[in-house]
Amino acid sequence: YAIAAAAGPVAPPARPARPETPPRPYRGRALATGAGAMVLLGASFGVSRALTPDTLYTAQAVRYAAAGLILLAVAKRQGVRLERPRGLEWVWLAGIAAVGLVLFNVAIVRGLAHAEPAVIAVAVACVPVVLGVVGPLIERRVPSRRTLVAAAVVTVGGALVEGTGRADAIGLGWAAVVLVCEACFTLLAVPVLPRHGALGVSLHAIWIGAAAFTVLGLATEGPSALLRITASQWAATAFLTVLVTTVAFILWYSTVAALGPDRAGVITGIAPVAAALTGIALTGRVPGGSVWLGILVVFCGQAVGLLGRRARSTPIE
Repeated sequence: YAIAAAAGPVAPPARPARPETPPRPYRGRALATGAGAMVLLGASFGVSRALTPDTLYTAQAVRYAAAGLILLAVAKRQGVRLERPRGLEWVWLAGIAAVGLVLFNVAIVRGLAHAEPAVIAVAVACVPVVLGVVGPLIERRVPSRRTLVAAAVVTVGGALVEGTGRADAIGLGWAAVVLVCEACFTLLAVPVLPRHGALGVSLHAIWIGAAAFTVLGLATEGPSALLRITASQWAATAFLTVLVTTVAFILWYSTVAALGPDRAGVITGIAPVAAALTGIALTGRVPGGSVWLGILVVFCGQAVGLLGRRARSTPIE
């Protein structure tokens, strides 16, 4: 896996400034890894419907524990040195686990009981705007107008792809939680990616998440919950473990480290597109014209935000 490091301290005036965008081959790889991560995330919405609330915490505990073991094996095989978190890094990593993993997965499963998948997917489609505004502020930069325009276009396209869907007030509330959690999954990683890299951030967040889900599962579902997980739920858990938690996490954090949270956020528009196309594979129903129009709008927005060089950012004094 490509593990990218974020830039260090600002260079003194006498030295040449770093490029505004990575070299083209490197940027192309970052775009590919980000797109792959969002395809897997989009596909996971349909798969997550197989999980039920009565064994939710236990299934997620198994998922993250297994994913942590896989990532440990990957780190050992590749000779990657894993840094121990220190100081405020524990806060950022715990935040990723608590909000980006635990609350996010609970919100999806609980939300799907009160809303159509389209409602949840549209919430994810709104993430580019959040990352386009908040991401640069975390890095003490003024948000780029180009990125903000692209993020807005991608959000509109994502909404067209998924439609508005039907939901009650509880479902809309959970959809809002999903939006916040998905944004936090990226933003909370920004301070720790330079030191820990994509693999380190993923692994630390995963083992903290596994511990949290284990405690929740034992406290609310009991040890016998493992026996109540059905074959289809085990299959869904295996998919989420290997392809989403293990592969997509590293792909996504590599992209964030390479492109920054604002430009990487534009790529999240692929998730609702992937969710819609996955629906075709699962149901056999071909979507209507608004879906294909939305896909075109998403790709146009991504072209605006990702192609060409990044505009020179204005630092916040």
